[in-house]
Formats: sequence, C-alpha cells, structure tokens
Amino acid sequence: MSAPLTSLDRPNSYIGRSVPRPNAKRLLAGRGRYVSDLRLPRMLYAAFLRSPHAHAKIISIDAGRASALEGVHLVATGADLAKICSPWTGTLDHFKGMISAPQLPLPLDRVVWAGQAVVAVVAESRAIAEDALELIEIDYEDLPIVADIDSAREGGGPLINPGSANNVCFRSQLDNGSVDDAFAHAAHVVEEELSFGRHTAVTLEPRAIVSDYDPSAEMLTVHHATQTPYQFQDLYSRHFGIPEARVRVIATDIGGSFGMKLHVYHEDMAVVGLSILLGRPVKYVADRIESFVSDIHARDHRVRARMALDAKGEILAMDVLDLTAIGAFSTYPRTSVVEGNQVIRLIGAPYRFKNYHATLEVLFQNKVQTSQYRAVGHPIACAVTERLVDMAAAKLGLDPFAIRAQNVIADDAYPQTSPTGYRFEALSHQACLKRLHEMMDYDGLRAEQAELRKGGIYRGIGIAAFVEITNPSPAFYGVGGARISSQDGAIISLTPSGEVRCLISVTEQGQGTEAIISQIVADQLGLAQEHVKVITGDTEVTPHGGATWACRGAGIGGETALQATRALRRNILEIAALILQEQQSALDIIDGEVVDAGTRNQRMPISEIARIAYFRSDTLPPGTQAQLTVSHHFAPQGYPFAFTNGIQGCSLEVDVETGFIKMLKHFIVEDCGRVINPMLVDEQLRGGIVQGLGAALFEECRYSETGQLVNGSLADYLVPMPMEMPDIVIAHVETPTADTELGAKGCGEAGTAAASACVLNAVNDALTPFDATINSIPITPTKILKALKRF
Repeated sequence: MSAPLTSLDRPNSYIGRSVPRPNAKRLLAGRGRYVSDLRLPRMLYAAFLRSPHAHAKIISIDAGRASALEGVHLVATGADLAKICSPWTGTLDHFKGMISAPQLPLPLDRVVWAGQAVVAVVAESRAIAEDALELIEIDYEDLPIVADIDSAREGGGPLINPGSANNVCFRSQLDNGSVDDAFAHAAHVVEEELSFGRHTAVTLEPRAIVSDYDPSAEMLTVHHATQTPYQFQDLYSRHFGIPEARVRVIATDIGGSFGMKLHVYHEDMAVVGLSILLGRPVKYVADRIESFVSDIHARDHRVRARMALDAKGEILAMDVLDLTAIGAFSTYPRTSVVEGNQVIRLIGAPYRFKNYHATLEVLFQNKVQTSQYRAVGHPIACAVTERLVDMAAAKLGLDPFAIRAQNVIADDAYPQTSPTGYRFEALSHQACLKRLHEMMDYDGLRAEQAELRKGGIYRGIGIAAFVEITNPSPAFYGVGGARISSQDGAIISLTPSGEVRCLISVTEQGQGTEAIISQIVADQLGLAQEHVKVITGDTEVTPHGGATWACRGAGIGGETALQATRALRRNILEIAALILQEQQSALDIIDGEVVDAGTRNQRMPISEIARIAYFRSDTLPPGTQAQLTVSHHFAPQGYPFAFTNGIQGCSLEVDVETGFIKMLKHFIVEDCGRVINPMLVDEQLRGGIVQGLGAALFEECRYSETGQLVNGSLADYLVPMPMEMPDIVIAHVETPTADTELGAKGCGEAGTAAASACVLNAVNDALTPFDATINSIPITPTKILKALKRF
C-alpha cells in the first residue's frame, strides 16, 4: 500500500522539502568571494597600534620614524580622523536614562581598554604597515581600572567616563503583580546566584573590510564582511557626510557572523576615513589576536534570582537582579543594553505565573564592548529559569519533567501576555515536552543512571524549556531612533529567457538564505528551483531592508519573497490569459508551463510569454503593458515579535576524579513555525547547540586584575571540537504564525538558547549524590572539583 499524498507531492512543491544550498558546491570548490580575498588596483593596507593599557591618558604620540619608513603612505591619529568623521553614541531613545560616551574611530586623549586601536598606519603592504607600528612611540599615564562588576559598582571608585556620577550605563525595573506578597505566603522558595563568563564569536572569517573612496566621483564603495549592508550604507553616509546614493556597501560571501558583524567597530570606521584621506582603496583584515581584543564579547552577567512556589509546586512568583558588564562603551547602533533587557524579559517565559519583579543594571568596565551575539540574552534567561525550576523540583521531590508539565503555559491557552510584558501568539510547550520525554527514553535513562551510580559512574540528565524572540518589528530598534529597518524588500523578474531573478535584502552568511528564498519563489511561481537565481548583499542592486539578524531571514525575508512572487505570478497569468483568450482564473503554472488549471494540459511555456512581452509587445492587445518585474516590501504587523519555543535535553557523564565532562547525547524538540527546508533547519539547530555547548563547557574570555585578556589566542581559548560533541537528535512541532502567509518564525538561535541551561542542569543532576552544586558557566573541570571539595 502506497503512502498517502502530502503537500510535497504537488508539482514544484519546495516549501517543506530538504534541498541542498545552491552555493554549497561553489564554496566547497574554494570559489567563495570573501572580502579577505579581495585585491583592488592601487590598494593599500592598514594596521593598528593598540593600547597595552586598560585605562590610561595619551600624553604624546611620536610617529615621525614610522611616517618616514619607505612604503608608508599615512600615519593617522584620532585627531586626523575626527576632522572627517562625526562621533557616534550607542544609546537608544526608548531605554530611558541610558548613557554612553561619544566614540570616534581612534581615541583623542584616553584609552579605555587593553587592545583599543590608537594609531593607524597605511602602507604598500600589511607587513610594512606592521613594521611601521613598531617605530611609533606613545607615552601613556596609567589611570585607575574598573576590571569587574564589583569594582564598577563600588561607591567612590574609579570612573570610566569623566563627569559621570557612576559607572552605570542603564538601570531598569519590571514590576508586575504582588511579588512581595507571593513570596511572603509561598510554601517553598528557591534562590540562586549564577554567573556567566564572557565569550566571543570566533568566526572562521575574521572582520574584514576594503574601503574604496573615489574622489573624482565622490563615491564610496565598501566591501564589508557584514550581516547588514544597508545599516552600514546609512552610517557611512551620515558620519562621513557623503550622500547615501553615493555610498555602496557590498557584502558577498561571509565566513560566519553570529551577530558579531552587526556592530560599528572603530577600526572599520577608521579604514573608511583612511580611504577618504588617501583617495585610494584601503584594506584591513583583523588577525586572530586582534579579533580577541576588539570583536564584541557577550554574556558577562551575574544574576541573583529566586522563585516562590505553593505546596503543590505551582510557580507563584519570580524576583531577579541581573548585573551585566558591557565594556567601556555601549555598542552602536544597537546598544549593549539589549542583551540585559532581553534577559529580564525572557526569564520565566515558558511558565504560567503572574507575579514578577526584575532589576537590570548595566555597567561600564575597562574591557572591550559586549553586545548582541547569537541568541541575545536567551541563554542567560533560560539558565536562570531552568536552574530554579530544577531546584524547586528537588525541593518538592518532583521529577523535572513533572514540574514543567505542571507549570508550562497550556498549548490551548494562547494568546498570552507574560508578566514581563511580552505578547505570545501561539506556542507549544506541552507538545514539545511530551515529544522530548518519548524521544529521550527518559525513564530508560533514569533507570540506567541509577544502575551506573552503583558502580561509581555518575551520569546526569538535564532538560531546559525555552522561548525565542524572532521576526522583530519596529518595536525593537526603530522605536529607539535607530535607522535599522524592520522591513525587507524584493525585486523579482521573469527574464527574457523565462527564468526568474530575485534581488532581496536578506543576506547570506552560510545559513542558506539563497536556498530558502529560491525554494519559496519556485514553489509559489510553479517552476523548478534551478531556474531561480537569488542575489543578495549589494546596496547598489538589492532593495533596502533589514537583512539577516534575529532569525528574521525566513520569517520576514521569506514572506517578502512569497508576496512578491505571488504578484509576479498574477502578472504572468494576466498576460497569458490575453494571449490565450482565456480567463485568468482558469490558468495555472506548473514546471514553467502555463496550463489549464482543471486539466493541467499544457498551453504555453512562460518563456514564450517573456519573449512576447519583451520582444513582440506589438502583438498584445492595445494598451497592454506587461509587468514582468515586481518590487515588493513587507514589514511585520500584528504581534511585535514572532516567538518560537522548544525544549532541549541531554545526557552526560561527570568524571568525579578529574572533573571532566563527557557529553553523551543531546536532544531538541523545536517549534519554528512553518519549516521551509528541514535539512537547513536541522543544520541551524545543530550549529546553535554546538555553540551553546561551547559556552557551557569551554569558552571564556579571562581577564587579569589589570584588565588584560590572558587567553586571547586559540592556543588558550577553548572552542568545542567535533570529537567532544555528542550526537544531536532533532524533532519538530510546527505552529505557524498567523501574522504571515508563509507562517515561518525562524530557527537560527533556538539551539544556542537552551544548550547551556540543559548542561547546567545535567551536571548538577550528576553531582546530586555528592550534595555538590555548580552555579557558574562555563562549567570547567576545576569548578567541578572545587564543588566536590577535591581541589
């Protein structure tokens, strides 16, 4: 007996089908077009002299010998670039009371972190530029250092920004319900302080930029390894005083970004300025050591949280204090406050309770900036919530699955508004929880765990439910005054040969944008995917849009492509109906052929329609103007965000003699709405989980008391390796959003959101027989041995 037909049995059905990325073979063949590979005629190279001090006055700079070195074209200081670049400030209007000092490409008189670029040299080669750096002499005067959260909060302590009353960038509170009363009458209260170490993106391709200013045309072209070319077109235009139409930003192949390549970096602005000063192309590629001290870091949090429950285990209230350290400035234009804001608003998101109080304090310190990185704030919120839920389960003698089943918001109870103010359209915690329990063989794992403990083998089982923010509307950045678009645009054309070309504002960073957009276009138009060409990442060619961040590529970019394609399809069928003297509603398109909708009999290929429209329009009825190119924009409306959800589980083993952790298996059940390409969604989830496991077990930017990064190389900074990663088992629940026709919500950050929380709970589960607990991420062997009092 054959299987029943599904929507994938329709001709040209690509939405929901696993197909490979069209660019995968090209990249595997080494034909990627990365900025690092770019060589332009007359191109020069920039290098930067960096501060060895975390906080110091610049007394003097002697660049005489460097300027005289053969091959050096320019030595530039902060004062040189300040003449042509207006300063920027990393604040948003809707974060009331937020402050941050103005920034310039290079500092004028003071350095505020070790590794900050101070002087730029431009030369015939990178080697000459670096030789010249060694000839520059800078006289510094040390200033007091703010090296950690405690010193940042110390009354009367050192200040990073002169003239400020303290080192607070932003303070915020959420207060909903009767928190004090709930805690006063609670049967049980659990409380914990958790800390989260800084880590960084470590992209395969570091930051790279080639700025090419043509003074004869007064035109700036920037080849930039960024996620958001339109954002930078606007910024370069405004800060260097060049009309936007004369600024072109090209972002071709990108070797990883993870949010790190969204932000304005001082070196990038300096390179643009250097190109303007010289009237020549200037290239800068950060080396790995520079990346560690100048790329944004993430997740520097200390959170004190408590949860109140009734006698049966119902969650009554939560109370949270999040202290987050962000470096010496807030990043621009998205700010460094967004991370902490999302932490306090996502805490408790899967659960049904009404009383919530949270305080967020964002603090400056003498380190490189922290800011948006994959799953902004989610791992912190998830780890805090899920650790307290596990602690509550232990206190009440409940199983971790049982207490979650008792408290998650029911799948049929949506829409809901969380006590933190988020509005949820439709989530599926109950379905995900049930599916994970089956998939893990949870009862079998518990039985195996008990048996192995008899032999001195300590395994742990962890689970963690999560909610993820996707598809942000103007409520995210636009409301704060940032010129970051929440809409996307597409221009889609039927070419004279009958193929389709789609220019779209969402960008490709290896995650499969080109694949899913071509799938949507082929599916909706009715032709083979290989006849659709997708072009991204060039502000001169593609329409303005938000590009790719916050999982918006499928949900907003995909919807844009879908609506644009439907408009083009209507136009094609309108011309076909005129030619065939048929009702438009009686026609369809299948495999690139116009067919009778009822019988599917072929009438004419769309290539013939294109030929007539482009070359023999004289044969069409008088007054007919064929529109075979459609421009369309889409911005989300309805809910401010499209939230996704899911749950992760893992099994691991702790060696109580060495403190080493062996990951055995990881599981995820995820609901990203409509799944467009299951293979790519699974790849995104696996990649995100590995990134989350890296944060949980290995990655941490460690600083000395003098503000020096002490493990800023891949010899000392640990990243997850393949042999350390477990098998990852994936399942899906699909709850499409009703805010769009496509129904996709996004999936890029779900893996990272809960992986570290899952591991934290599993390690603590493994250590239960020893009455030892871990409350700090990353979970290193040293921390485990200290918890066991064996170190």
